[in-house]
Amino acid sequence: MTLAGLEERGAAYLAEHPHAIEQAVAAIRPDSLATLIYTSGTTGKPKGVRLTHDCWTYEAAAIDAVRILFPSDLQYLWLPLAHSFGKVLVTAQLQIGFATAIDGRVDRIIENVGVVKPTFMAAAPRIFEKAHGRIVSTIEHEGGPKAALFRWATGVGRKVSELRQQGKDATGVLALQHKVADRLVFAKIRNRFGGRLRFFVSGAAALSQDLAEWFHAAGILIVEGYGLTETSAATAVNLPGRFRFGTVGMVFPGTQLRIAHDGELLVKGPGVMSGYQGMPELSDEVLDPDGWFHTGDIAQIEDGMLRITDRKKDLFKTSNGKYVAPQLIETMFKAICPYSSQMVLHGEGRTFCSALVTLDADAMESWARENGQGGKTYDEIVTSEPVRAMVQGYIDQLNARLNRWETIKKFAILDHDLTVDDGEMTPSLKLKRKVVEKRYADILNSFYA
Repeated sequence: MTLAGLEERGAAYLAEHPHAIEQAVAAIRPDSLATLIYTSGTTGKPKGVRLTHDCWTYEAAAIDAVRILFPSDLQYLWLPLAHSFGKVLVTAQLQIGFATAIDGRVDRIIENVGVVKPTFMAAAPRIFEKAHGRIVSTIEHEGGPKAALFRWATGVGRKVSELRQQGKDATGVLALQHKVADRLVFAKIRNRFGGRLRFFVSGAAALSQDLAEWFHAAGILIVEGYGLTETSAATAVNLPGRFRFGTVGMVFPGTQLRIAHDGELLVKGPGVMSGYQGMPELSDEVLDPDGWFHTGDIAQIEDGMLRITDRKKDLFKTSNGKYVAPQLIETMFKAICPYSSQMVLHGEGRTFCSALVTLDADAMESWARENGQGGKTYDEIVTSEPVRAMVQGYIDQLNARLNRWETIKKFAILDHDLTVDDGEMTPSLKLKRKVVEKRYADILNSFYA
């Protein structure tokens, strides 16, 4: 049916039933189904999450209550509106009244932020990793005094960031150094993001603490939050006035948290779904009779701040009986290596851990020019021996920070990136781990042959 045909049918129905719209609105109750959102399916078959009008009005009121957003704000929104992360931001807009500029083209995000000049933007960690990699690789490519100045400024900024995280201000020589570093380096970085930014919001996956601290050193605050489709997207968030890097902040008012005996996070509150569409048995598995939702995330609560360590289903045990949290290690690597796009850690039932690595196309183009490989194709560059040696160096740095049983003994660099179109990433840029491991099983198995 065409849109015009649908409109004709609607007009005919309204002519016959002139009060249909008023009657439909009057029939809506707070517990009526508002949205049926299918999860991205990172761990299996997509599930239809039933969220009521009460879920969304609560989320909007809770975001308003923590006073993180105001009517004067301007949001840049690129997240898919069919998913809960983007939808909760639109819901908050209706409650609070700020303006939103929308452009869903993922490849234009960093460029558009400079044009729109938003006061805040929410994104997946991959966007911040890509921005960081682009900035670092560009400056390192220029080399000379400019690169030396950048490294000096970063060191100064990190010292000031550490003080500010403790509620202290820089004084004396450090304060003077920071003023110079800010004028010569950090102000230019902030201007690339429009110059009006109050903060970024990070969600959908784990944000590296090191990456958050790098941005903070440059005067750009990333407040990490947490939520799932099943909890209407937002459950906890760091606040600009109270944040702790490495955590996802404090729970929203009206929602309760509990840690189960096995470390799993349980959530209860008005934002929790009523169940999965047409899946009563699965709904009963994750929803207790008293309303507690089993998130599948392993977590800790420290001084009121929630810390997520990994997905319960992603944790794996090596053949030596040692548990490994892959997401944490993958996030660490992406913060260490400015050329990285993705890492997939593997080791379930194996004698050691291995990894698949993909590299960012823009960053590698800069690397190629800098290292005499300009003009070569992406797959030629990333499969070359110099690139493998470069990645090995970053993996060595990573291994130095890990427990012995977590260290990566073997790895492969794929000749292409993981993408949404190929079904290896979700629309909100989360890794579909099982899909990737199955697709590249031959490579993974070869590590242990």
